[in-house]
This record gives sequence, C-alpha cells and structure tokens, in this order.
Amino acid sequence: MLRVLVDADNVAPQRITPVLALLDGIADVRITASGRLEALERVSWPAGAELLEHEGWQRADLALAEAYSPADGPLLLVTGDGDFGLLATRHPGPVLVVSGAPSGRLRDGTTVLDPAVDGLAPIEAWLRTYAHRHDST
Repeated sequence: MLRVLVDADNVAPQRITPVLALLDGIADVRITASGRLEALERVSWPAGAELLEHEGWQRADLALAEAYSPADGPLLLVTGDGDFGLLATRHPGPVLVVSGAPSGRLRDGTTVLDPAVDGLAPIEAWLRTYAHRHDST
C-alpha cells in the first residue's frame, strides 16, 4: 500500500493538486491530510481521503504522525517543514518527499522533488516504481 501524508498548512495547493492527480488510478493508496480548515478546503481531495482538521502550532503535524504506522510499503510525504525528517529517515520502505522548500532533515535517505521545479515526470517515475496502478482494461 502506498501511504500518503499531506501537510496542507505548509504546502500550496498548486503543489498538492498535481500530485493528487498522479495518484488517481493507484490500486492501493491511503491519503491522510491535516491542517487548518481553510487550508484543507483549498484542495479538491479524492474520495476516501482522510481529512484531519487541526489548528495551532504543531497540531496538524502531530495528527499526521499519529496517522502514520511503519510498514515496508512506499511513503509519500507532501510537506514543507522538517517535522517529518525522523519519520522519513526511519521509514523501512522507499520515501518520496514532495515539497517546495524542504528542510535539510528531509533530504537524508529520501527522494525530494518539487513539481513546480522538477515537473511531474520524476514523481510519475517514482510512482511507477513503487506503486501499482489499477488494471486499465
């Protein structure tokens, strides 16, 4: 299963939306997003996405950390700060961080991409490698 954690407070919708479009068709994906209501409402989330409304310093991050459980499967983090650096480096499976301004703590042992700079092709390639799509027939 592909696990996706989205910090809606720290990543602009212009970076979140293209990633969500790429996830369409992934066979086994679980998306959890957390942030202020205003941040969550700026994005059109796919059906089944778990949305956790939290306000206040670090509350959204804590909610995402609680939603995470270690597994060997791939992990996609959409975040701008370094609060998930330890989680990313200790995750037993492959990790992709999508961010416009990732902390240095998120760069150790992970793939870090910015769709606004790197385009979507590298994210698509990562997903082809680590996530399975529904059969299109």
